[in-house]
Amino acid sequence: MIDIDHLRQWIGREEVRSEIAGAALVDRFNATFDLEDAARDGAPDGGAYDGAVAPALIHLCLAPPAAPTAGLGPDGHPARGGFLPPVPLPRRMWAGGSFAFLDDVRVGETVTRRSTIRDVVVKQGRSGILCFVTVDHRIDSNGRAVVEERQDIVYRGEDAPNAAKGTPEPAPQGSHRVRVTPSPPLLFRYSALTFNGHRIHYDAPYLRAVEHYPGLIVHGPMQATMLVQLAQKIRGARPARFDFRSLSPLFDDADFTLNATEDGDGLKLWTAYAEGGPVAMEATATW
Repeated sequence: MIDIDHLRQWIGREEVRSEIAGAALVDRFNATFDLEDAARDGAPDGGAYDGAVAPALIHLCLAPPAAPTAGLGPDGHPARGGFLPPVPLPRRMWAGGSFAFLDDVRVGETVTRRSTIRDVVVKQGRSGILCFVTVDHRIDSNGRAVVEERQDIVYRGEDAPNAAKGTPEPAPQGSHRVRVTPSPPLLFRYSALTFNGHRIHYDAPYLRAVEHYPGLIVHGPMQATMLVQLAQKIRGARPARFDFRSLSPLFDDADFTLNATEDGDGLKLWTAYAEGGPVAMEATATW
């Protein structure tokens, strides 16, 4: 039973965190995504340097919650009831969101994230009760507004291990298509960049025995980051706005693809398994 009146008391709660977007972090971000970034240009050792433009969505790796290890729940997430409401459903996922890019984070600047709980809603889904928590983030870099973000978090119950599922429509291929291997080192590196202890991304025995998934789950924020990088590569500039929604999980048991196709003045983008499977994340980018 979910006491929605209790959970909605978290609406309006705020949290402020700051961290310097240091050159070492930018180097690790670029190494994780195999990027040759402008932040390296002109640096004598080939690394990032202060004052250079940092890569898009680097803010997702800055000032994460730093709960003590003893304060983590059994799934590796911080125990609930702090900034986020204590939703009594076991599974938490990044369901979607949006980014409005106003300016660039620059290497060496202090990045501040101001977070506010906008809404808490309970809905009945096909798989049972769902609880959606909407969080607004304002990202400043040395006092300049650089990103306005909406984050949609969904909590749900456990699926039965062998629950029957319908056959989803296979995803199309985009006119731009990049193949990605979701290797354990890639997933581990992104978890480390974001200080994300959620065991679904690195602990295969836990994942199969407790959460009954077939493999490690590819991070939603990492998929969104890769799609923004693809959009930026196609158009030669980062988008002004990026909206996305997660539809189905990607596991590390097969390669997946980043796809894009022209859509008027913008791009439609999506991820999907390389060989069949439905759309995993869908997005739009506009300039």
